[in-house]
Amino acid sequence: MAGFNALAEQVRDPERDPSQRRQALRKCLERFAPYGHRATWHHLCARAGISPDDRSPDPERLVAALEELEEAREVWLAYERDFARRRREQKHVGVRQPPGDAWHRRCWGGRGLLPVEDPGAAPPAPLAEVLRRLVAEAEA
Repeated sequence: MAGFNALAEQVRDPERDPSQRRQALRKCLERFAPYGHRATWHHLCARAGISPDDRSPDPERLVAALEELEEAREVWLAYERDFARRRREQKHVGVRQPPGDAWHRRCWGGRGLLPVEDPGAAPPAPLAEVLRRLVAEAEA
């Protein structure tokens, strides 16, 4: 099973057929989908100008969608690293149960951070911007 970075390479690979590149992007959403798989897919398609049902989309648009997803993932990974650092410090001083981390436990791994049931109802802003706001609220 390929990881996110290997799948991202497949999306960028000009030797691959556009349908394979599309499938690799869809598989990236199995690793990181802040709104849930379907809603994140629709959000990325809308922002990149791709029809969600297009089986052979323009590769440049796929890469644009991937770049938005990667930027958002970096925001999330930075939050995860910071959370892990804080937890190590807390454990060092004897705090065994993290205070107020119900949200973090529910969305471990970056899936379903901000669940959206209706794919058309996802926030129109870039994913990274939405995640920055979400992380700031969680840390407040």
